[in-house]
Amino acid sequence: MARRVIRKGGTVFDAKSARMHSVAPLTTARPSHPAVSAKVLVLNQSYEPISVCSAKKALLLMFLAKAELIEQRPEASVRTPRQHYPFPSVIRLCAYLRIPYKKIELSRKNILRRDNHRCQYCGTTSPPLTVDHVIPRSRGGADQWENLVCACVHCNNKKGSRTPEEANMRLATIPRRPHHVQFLKQFVGRVDETWRPYLFMD
Repeated sequence: MARRVIRKGGTVFDAKSARMHSVAPLTTARPSHPAVSAKVLVLNQSYEPISVCSAKKALLLMFLAKAELIEQRPEASVRTPRQHYPFPSVIRLCAYLRIPYKKIELSRKNILRRDNHRCQYCGTTSPPLTVDHVIPRSRGGADQWENLVCACVHCNNKKGSRTPEEANMRLATIPRRPHHVQFLKQFVGRVDETWRPYLFMD
């Protein structure tokens, strides 16, 4: 069976050893190191971020020649009774995975998620939070991503049926249709430093 491509640090993964080592529990080199349930960023073959998985699943994908190591956690390693392996932080699929376009549903919940549950007029995150039509519906404003923003009750009432310019209320950001990467970052929470270039944060 074909051997794995040699990755960073000269580490070689092959399906034969993967089958042999998978029966033994994976343990980290030291108790203080991340567990195999730690999050790993998964990139498509095109380097587009597509999901997050556990380190255990990431290791399995590498052992089965379905993914390669792109970034590792330098402070950690994974060992089996026979070998030590780098602890993955970012992996890349070896074959391009065609993913159907995921249309993010236009909803109050997703509007608030896109805007980080922050009023786009005054910046408060204190509830209750509502959804405001930038161009009021009474004046032809549509129910679409580009015309809906998160707003606190006070700002929503203050703006009323006026436009932001008429109410002298500046928007913090221009509302746009969100990309799945934006929601992926919110799902993960604290982003590992090695992920930042792949999530377009640098």
